[in-house]
Amino acid sequence: MLFRSARQADGEGRAFTIADGGFSLSAPEGWKRVQPKSSIVETEFAIPSDGEGLQPGRMTVMGAGGSVQANVDRWYGQFSQPDGSATKDKAATKSLKLAGCTVTLVDITGTYKDAPAGPFAGGKAVDRPDYRMMAAIVETPDRGNYFLKFYGPGKTVAGHADGFRAMVEGLVATGK
Repeated sequence: MLFRSARQADGEGRAFTIADGGFSLSAPEGWKRVQPKSSIVETEFAIPSDGEGLQPGRMTVMGAGGSVQANVDRWYGQFSQPDGSATKDKAATKSLKLAGCTVTLVDITGTYKDAPAGPFAGGKAVDRPDYRMMAAIVETPDRGNYFLKFYGPGKTVAGHADGFRAMVEGLVATGK
């Protein structure tokens, strides 16, 4: 698997770049930059929970290979539905053109099969009911694909959904 670099672009830690500095984004106010839990994650943020006793949200950024559809299908496979229906049928996807890139947005809800050691590390997954994932795949013209994946308890993700969308829609080409 091919991995690429995302870097911090400001002292406060909210702004960061992807594609070797070719594009910049800024995380929403209140999101805290943290040390990535996995070596394949380049940038990670903890998102405050929206409810007592709820886990915080997590947003990871990484560059990797694989087709857009293969990654979206893998994300569908990380969720199951309480009524047994197909996650794909309940998910929302759309495509945008931003900063010269095609960006695929995915919004999934259901029971999340959380792999605490990372999606490729193996080990036992923990079922997390009532979870939601909002993700964006940024297809750069010449620097590969980058994945922004925001997930957590449904209520927490809902409370920060507008901030995630604004961050993605604020993608800027830096000219590097």
